Amino acid sequence: AGHMHVIETAFRALRLDRVWVFVAAGNPLKKTQTAFSGRLDAARKPFSGRRIAVSGLEAELGLRYTVDLLNRLKRPAPHARFIWIMGADNLRDFHHWRRWREIAKLVPIAVIARPDASPKVGLSRFARQFAASRLQEDAAHTLKHARPPAWVYISAPLDRTSSTELRARLEARSLPPV
Repeated sequence: AGHMHVIETAFRALRLDRVWVFVAAGNPLKKTQTAFSGRLDAARKPFSGRRIAVSGLEAELGLRYTVDLLNRLKRPAPHARFIWIMGADNLRDFHHWRRWREIAKLVPIAVIARPDASPKVGLSRFARQFAASRLQEDAAHTLKHARPPAWVYISAPLDRTSSTELRARLEARSLPPV
């Protein structure tokens, strides 16, 4: 639900044609991981549709980092206008991502409000370093035409659903009775 909230907010504010959901093969910043195939199947159910495509491309190509995925996507389609969409909760730790500055220079970035992170978005290392590249929220729809580095923060009604919390609930339901 939290991811769908981010996608729906991005569709509206950015006036997007299509969203690709790339299920990460693994997250080097997380201590625990759920199985990739389970996450991919779980993402396909609510997200797949005419304007949303769910992909396991990162795993298929043996990639582990966002910067490598973006470089692979851009290589055969240099004129395509990609936007990286992330929740504000990810922006807090974005400077820990591999080659995060390069990501910012590869594609414009849309940061969608998320609970417990939004008021601090301007304090993140990324936000400070790329402050001059920030668009005003009322110009969010122009992000797809912006040359990177460019980013926008999009406020929205907050959905407190956590993917970690949802996975824990699902796993608890699938445990055999004691």
